[in-house]
Amino acid sequence: MLFAHFGVTGPLVLSASAHMRSFGERAYALAIDFKPALDAEKLDARILRDFDKFKNRDVGNALDELMPRSLIPVVLRLAAIPPDTKTHSVTRVQRRALAGTLKAFPVRVTGPRPIAEAIVTRGGVDVKQVDPRSMASRLVPGLYFAGEVLDVDAYTGGFNLQIAWATGRLAGLHAGTEASE
Repeated sequence: MLFAHFGVTGPLVLSASAHMRSFGERAYALAIDFKPALDAEKLDARILRDFDKFKNRDVGNALDELMPRSLIPVVLRLAAIPPDTKTHSVTRVQRRALAGTLKAFPVRVTGPRPIAEAIVTRGGVDVKQVDPRSMASRLVPGLYFAGEVLDVDAYTGGFNLQIAWATGRLAGLHAGTEASE
């Protein structure tokens, strides 16, 4: 997942977008785990270690080793910890809020990017109208379909390419056979 000027993107987001439909009717949110290798207990121990290391600093200046600098003010705001709080004054409740925010950082999804920027899309020729043995149209003789013109999609990771190659080969073989008859 990547953070961009417009929001989040990347293979994970593209795959997740397959489950996000009806933006006008439903609300979507992400909960991002910035520390997936640490459970709550280990994360709390890590925070305590950093706070001990920087015990006289403001909490806003003591988290550089835990997260990117640009993320610190946002995480502190969401955890309701004033950035000028001294690390030795942060309460257990505040520390748990900080850890909770790092384990489930909330991001509200407002919608997809414009279609002109689309990397993945849905829709196409209904596969019920296509013979899967030849990729021939069931409605128009001599017409074959392949790849993303079909209403099929898969998670990011080369699956759509495999669909394109397999259906393209199948359509090409059968169209070529029909043309030579």
